[in-house]
Amino acid sequence: MSFKVSDKQDNNTHEIEITVDGQVFSEAINNVYKKQVNKFNVPGFRKGKAPKHIIETLYGKEIFYDDAIKDCYPEILKEAIDKENLNVISLDKLETLSAGKEGFVLKAVVSVEPELVIEGYKGIEVTEKSTEVTEELIEKEIMKARESVARIISVDDRPAQMGDTVVIDFAGFKDGVLLDNTSAENSALELGSGQMIPGFEEQIAGHEIGESFDIYVTFPEDYHSEDMQGEEVTFSIKIHEIKYTELPELDDEFVKDVSEKETVEEYKEEIKETIEKRLKKESDNYVENQLIEKLAEMVTEEIPKAMFNAEIDDLVRRHIHNFESQGGDFKAYIKSSGVNMDYMKILYKPEAEKRVKSRLALKAIARMENIEITSEQIEKEYEMLAEMYNTDIETVKKHKSDIEITESLKLQKALDLAVECAVIKKSDEIEKERESDEIEEEPELNEEE
Repeated sequence: MSFKVSDKQDNNTHEIEITVDGQVFSEAINNVYKKQVNKFNVPGFRKGKAPKHIIETLYGKEIFYDDAIKDCYPEILKEAIDKENLNVISLDKLETLSAGKEGFVLKAVVSVEPELVIEGYKGIEVTEKSTEVTEELIEKEIMKARESVARIISVDDRPAQMGDTVVIDFAGFKDGVLLDNTSAENSALELGSGQMIPGFEEQIAGHEIGESFDIYVTFPEDYHSEDMQGEEVTFSIKIHEIKYTELPELDDEFVKDVSEKETVEEYKEEIKETIEKRLKKESDNYVENQLIEKLAEMVTEEIPKAMFNAEIDDLVRRHIHNFESQGGDFKAYIKSSGVNMDYMKILYKPEAEKRVKSRLALKAIARMENIEITSEQIEKEYEMLAEMYNTDIETVKKHKSDIEITESLKLQKALDLAVECAVIKKSDEIEKERESDEIEEEPELNEEE
């Protein structure tokens, strides 16, 4: 076997011409004959017993050529691609140039992943989110903890107050006629939550269990149902239950119940550290996402459509997997919603293009910066993945190859480098610069003016 590979074309394709000798081709033909001989009914021979040369005489000497070539070419083409270190993303064309007892010649046209040159990836300007831990943030976290162990207390000795949860029946009337979709029974409503239209919840406050009464509200002009916009409606209300939430006191006993700390001060310090880590991670992700966006914008070269299509298909597969892993029936959803696969692919196209371009940009950075990954780093990544998925390293290795791990680590190191070299500013700094620019741009008045 021999092959020759053309130089890369403008559209990121290569032509690979493969020559296979007669002996290899003859063996492939014999293998096809053995697999297919039972298909032929040849007079004078029991089914499956006709010699190969008789079948070739009756049906033509080329009868087994196509299938023999189909059996041969995948391994031969792979060998050529591997030897040339081509990063092939699609087989675009396969043509048999000649075939006979001397062998066969194939021409394959393949699209390859483009190798880009990215300029200006150092010094990209991005903003970071604030990582300041305010007292308000700490209090919010403490409130969540208090609410998680709060008690629900039923009330029967006072009227409902704002902040209470009431269980009510309600029905809306206009000129004495019950309106559609304005009634419910045994509905729980927290007064002051803003769940209902303005004025509804406030008018329930002050009424007691068992009481029936009317309230009067006007629907907002921007209400989602046009038929109800600006309408004055009477609601008949009956209260069945009144409840309120009793929060535990923020003291040392509460702290011991919800954490491993002993005092309120220790607990607040722990919460502060937790929030700091969360805000730092959010800010880091925010910076990285901006860089990924800007790196994708730097890619101006033509990208093979096969790369975008493969990424779109992958995103759709993940969407379906996530949907079904949460108990959904995707086929039933498609049928009921009218959303077909073509529409989903259109929706995912922008994200797919961004991912492909940013990945190619990061690969370019890794190549230009000579980023290498050691065997120790690969093994450490396997250990991390095993811990993340709560399994053993060997199981991870069945699903992730060294090549995949190496590629992933290279991309991350390239992104880390872009972050390290980026000009990172706080949001308030950017705002101040804009204000300063606006002031400088204002025309100065001369004395005559």
